[in-house]
Formats: sequence, C-alpha cells, structure tokens
Amino acid sequence: MGLAVLRSRALAGLAAPAVTVEVHLANGLPAFTIVGLAEAEVRESRDRVRAAIHNSGFDFPAGRVTVNLAPADLPKESGRFDLPIALGILAASGQLPTTELDRYEFAGELSLSGALRPVRASLAMSYAIHQLGDSQRAFILPKANAAEAALVGDAKIYPAESLLQVCAHFTSNDPSARLTRTLSSTNKSTGHYPDFSDVKGQHLARRAMEIAAAGGHSALMVGPPGAGKSMLANRLPGLLPPMNDAESLETAAVQSLGGSFNVDHWGRRPFRAPHHTASAVALVGGGGQPRPGEISLANHGVLFLDELPEFDRKVLEVLREPLESGHITISRAARQSIFPCHFQLIAAMNPCPCGYLGDSRKNCRCTPESIARYQGKISGPLLDRIDMLVSVAALSTDEILRSEISESSAVIAERVTTARTRQHTRQQKNNAALTVKEIESLCAPEADAENLLRAAMNKLQWSARAYHRVLKLARTIADLAHTEQISSAHIAEAIQYRRALSTHS
Repeated sequence: MGLAVLRSRALAGLAAPAVTVEVHLANGLPAFTIVGLAEAEVRESRDRVRAAIHNSGFDFPAGRVTVNLAPADLPKESGRFDLPIALGILAASGQLPTTELDRYEFAGELSLSGALRPVRASLAMSYAIHQLGDSQRAFILPKANAAEAALVGDAKIYPAESLLQVCAHFTSNDPSARLTRTLSSTNKSTGHYPDFSDVKGQHLARRAMEIAAAGGHSALMVGPPGAGKSMLANRLPGLLPPMNDAESLETAAVQSLGGSFNVDHWGRRPFRAPHHTASAVALVGGGGQPRPGEISLANHGVLFLDELPEFDRKVLEVLREPLESGHITISRAARQSIFPCHFQLIAAMNPCPCGYLGDSRKNCRCTPESIARYQGKISGPLLDRIDMLVSVAALSTDEILRSEISESSAVIAERVTTARTRQHTRQQKNNAALTVKEIESLCAPEADAENLLRAAMNKLQWSARAYHRVLKLARTIADLAHTEQISSAHIAEAIQYRRALSTHS
C-alpha cells in the first residue's frame, strides 16, 4: 500500500489552474473512490482506468483506492484526468517508479484498451505550464493534441499514444522507448480569404469596409437581397493585418477551449457567422461549465451577423457590453469565467421585411407599420454602439455584366496596414479602442471641422457616445489620408455614416 502524487490541469474560463492528483492505496474491501468536486465524466473514469490498466498488462490493486483531486473547491470536468489517475495507481502500487513523475504534468482520456484519446483545451493547459517559468516542467498528453500544445514557445511537449507507451517512458532502459519531444511549430497560416476583386461596383461600400478595417470599427450594412452585403463581409478578414504572436496565442487558446481550433489556421484571423437562430448562450458563452461563445471565438477577428433583425432581440442586447469592454464575464453561483472578445462586429440587414424598400428594381410591399416594427427590432442602445451604417444599393444590369476588374484585397490591405501602423505608433491600439481621455487628446478636429460637428450634433441630437464614435471614425479617415490633422472633409465623411445610422433608427 502507498501514496503517489502527480500534476494535471483543470479549466476555469481561459485559465488552466493546477490540479494535484493524489492516489492512496489502503487495505480493506475493494473500492475505488474519487473525491475533489469531480463532475460525472471524471467519476466515470473509474471504469475506464480499471479496464485500461488491465488491458495494458498491469495489475489493478485489490484494496481500497482513493483519488483526491486538489484543490477540493475547484470543479473538475472531462476525461483529462484519466491518465494521471492511472499512472498514480500504478505508482502507488509499485508498478511504476516515482522518481521522475514530479517533473511532468499529465492529461489524457483513456479508452478501455489503454489508448489515449485527445482532450479539449490542450493549448490553454500548455500555456499555463509555460507561464510557471519552470523550464524543466514537461507535459505528457495524447498525440492528437501535441501539435496544438506545442504552439506555445519553449513548451516541452511529449505526445503518447497509449498508457503503455507512457509507462515505458519511465521504466524502459532503451532510449528508443522513451517519448520524443514535439518541437514548437510557429509557421502562421497565410490564409485564403475571398478577394475584393470579386466585388463589382459598390464603391461606397468598399470604401466603408476599408475604413472599418483600418480602425477596427463596427459596421451595419443595409440593402436589398443580392446587393452584396454578405460578399463584402466575407472579404473583410482579408484586409486585416496579420496577428502578432500574443494575439495568435490568445485566439488559438479560446478556440481550443471551444474545441474548434485547427492547427493549420494558426495565426489566421477568425471569421464567425452564426445563424440568426443562435441563442444568447451560443453567442456570448455560458453553460454549467462555461465555454466561450461566438463573440469569443471571433476574438481578434470578425463576427458577422447576417439578417440582424431576425435575431431575437434579447440575444442582440447581450452584445452591448462586450462591444465596448472587449471581454465577457460568465457568472455562476460558485465562480466566474472571463473570456476575451476583441471582435469586430459586421452586421447586415434588409431595409424592410420584403427587402425592397427604396429599391428601383422592385416595389416595396410593406406597410409603414411593418417597416417600423422590423427596424425597431434593433434597439437604439445597440445602434448607438455601432460606428457605421453602410448603404449597399442593388447593382444595375450594366454593373453586373461589366467585366471591369476591381481593386484587389492586397492593394487595400496595404493601405489598411499603413493606417494601423500609424495608430499603433501613436497610441499602441486601434482607433476603435480609444478611451474618452485619449479621444480628447488624439482626435481634436480643426476649428472648421469642430463647427461642422457641433452643427451635426445639434441637428441630429446625438449622444456623447455617438460624438466620440464620430471622432474616432474621423481619426481613422485621417490616418488613411496620411495626415495628423482632422479636417472638415474627414469629419463630413464620418458624419455621413452616423447620420445614416441616426436616420435609420
């Protein structure tokens, strides 16, 4: 009879707190008990671990087995603790040496045959181990998770295919039987985004998308069916500059938590387009064991909401705070989970239920009451948080049939990157993220421009938030024009987007 102590990781939002797996063997009637606030899938590991140990050629101890997952007040979920529990039982029963176990952390779900199955959020766990600053701490996990976990620089990742292979790593004198470290792979995806050269006409909408990309601004496109709203939104990620290492790691960690991360997309800007039937939990995250929603899975990328009025109004209202704060806090009775959500919102809608209000091709069949009811599904407070409203008119027959080649994404992206470089040199962030104090110091317009803005505010009865958003929008337009001064022309263009927003609401 004996005691073995191993290390693993739990999940709490984006964090992966340390868990100590203590295994104690004692005399008595055969029993297998797991304590430490374990969820159902962790308690079920008793049967998986027992079968995996037998089928790997080891003996399961006949006495009383007690497994403690500490700290006791931290919820434990998923099958990630199967591997450390099995190794702890083997070590406590003397079938596995304990001399090297304290240099490793373990995670992995076991099949009944002893094979290791992949687990969720291996990147988040690897990143947490890396933050310890212990260069000797290594991480053993399923082979299917190795490439993802190794994205963390300098992480010591050792993939394994089975429980037997992990045991051989600690018991065999043959060097070839030991696990081989997976080296970090930081080659970022170049991405294969749809190109803006596919878009015919729509010069005003293309200009608006360029401004939105340059400053990180949110936008709402309004136009009849088939005008190209979705086409424009799908091409926006191709205008955004590549993510830096910190952004790439944070984005990948969030997607790893959601189980949707693809190593081949490392460093690629996410583009999320949930259906309008999505619930509030699907959009912002939640659940008994909180998981990230669409706004977090779109972190450092684009969240596209097509057919905006078709979303439930209560679902849309949950976007208001994350749009400004850049994070979402999921509160439960015992704990809170915080997920980042620095997303760029791009939305699209028809002007009326039938879609043809103001269209020269077809007559609108909607009554004024139905139009007001349809547009009223988007609340004033939410519209107030959207920077731009972009009118996307239907193309004429000549424009559709014209063989003219439009400006490519690469050309526009070069201008966007130059504008963003100016912003980060000046303030270390995008213009859309400027605070009130920063707006006052960095977005002061010229005298004529200030008079123009004051007149617009008085006429359109703007809120303080709308005033600040116009200044941030004008700051981006000035950056695209390579000038530090915000002139009347920059303010006038910014006002047009906010004026349309006010008129629409």
